[in-house]
Amino acid sequence: MNIRRVVLDVDKALARPSLLELAEAIAQVRGVEGFNITVNEMDLETMGTEITLEGDEIDYPGLIRTIEQIGCVVHSLDQLVVGRLVERALLRRGGER
Repeated sequence: MNIRRVVLDVDKALARPSLLELAEAIAQVRGVEGFNITVNEMDLETMGTEITLEGDEIDYPGLIRTIEQIGCVVHSLDQLVVGRLVERALLRRGGER
């Protein structure tokens, strides 16, 4: 299966790993060509992030294993694109595109 895009909800401790350490680990996963890590929530001990990755034949099990081995927790898989990238059409008022 050719996984082309993955969006994950991931929590990490504030102290470790740093975002740079997390990025360095993810960059080593087979098939990952580019990614964004967006911080969307913080509390006293944890940082919630959304990680969006794109590539060709992303090693999903290896990706999850890498994220967990560095000390983060994957809460959910929020988007998975297989094959050709398909963007959702956004509807405007009145049903127009």
